[in-house]
Amino acid sequence: MEQEIFSQRTDLSQLSQAVAEIRETLGKIIVGQHDTIDLLIAGLLSNGHLLLEGVPGVAKTLSAKLVAKSISASFSRIQFTPDLMPSDVLGTAVFSPKTAEFQFRKGPIFGHIILVDEINRAPAKTQSALFEAMEERQVTVDGHTHQLEEPFMVLATQNPVEQEGTYRLPEAQLDRFLFKVEIKYPTLEEEIEILTNQHQQQIQHQLDEIKPILDITQINALRATIKALFVEPKLLAYAAQIVHETRQHKSLYLGASPRASLALVNSSKAIAAIAGRDFVTPDDVIKVAIPVLGHRVMLSPEKEMEGLTTADIITQIIKKIEVPR
Repeated sequence: MEQEIFSQRTDLSQLSQAVAEIRETLGKIIVGQHDTIDLLIAGLLSNGHLLLEGVPGVAKTLSAKLVAKSISASFSRIQFTPDLMPSDVLGTAVFSPKTAEFQFRKGPIFGHIILVDEINRAPAKTQSALFEAMEERQVTVDGHTHQLEEPFMVLATQNPVEQEGTYRLPEAQLDRFLFKVEIKYPTLEEEIEILTNQHQQQIQHQLDEIKPILDITQINALRATIKALFVEPKLLAYAAQIVHETRQHKSLYLGASPRASLALVNSSKAIAAIAGRDFVTPDDVIKVAIPVLGHRVMLSPEKEMEGLTTADIITQIIKKIEVPR
């Protein structure tokens, strides 16, 4: 009876239909990776940026492009390289002989969905060009501030294995990503399906057939709906306790920031909405804990040498804290 009352509080029919269509569209081309698809949708709906990490060839770039194609919005792709300059990302002032004045020429960051391919291949100076844009949705060039249009979402990819010619992302930049999504190898059955689709030349045909499912107005409306979803005070305390424990845990050299607490709650709302609920449960918080916190904390050198991962420690923290009922 209680759940029935909750279900009437917010109308999620439009959101549920859009999520089902996006899942179906991405699922036709991306074989498996169901959790990845849900996190991509959750990131889009909770106004967050995503870092996709995986070895070459696991469809990181393709996943980002498919999200962009399912939305009727402007799309920019930036290939990060060691010689890329901040002005190549943000834009630059160009002198106009007609007006005898400098005019600002916008860079590729001025779009709605921005794919930053191999983000760790550019030096820190160029990576820092994204700081203001990702957090404040604006760009400052030559003392002038230019607002970015909503929705604005950065989808960045990186290869965790190759170290030559790469630069480690600064902690301040990692903290601006809502999720770090680790894309794994496909199973044997999934790889056979990938080969079958490629052999039958289905993929390019399916890519050409993708039509936008949501437009800018609809995305902004759905984001407002998700932001207004109900979260019980005890769940807010639960999320805060998880983040607080990362700062106290002896295996972690660096804990998560208050921005992580906000990300944990906001993304939990999106996961709840994707599941068709207008209220958050502890399982929603647990489901996004590792994608939200894994890249925001740092292992102590000793634990790193033991082969532990941040995901292992976050799992320990979740098991330690009593789940609210």
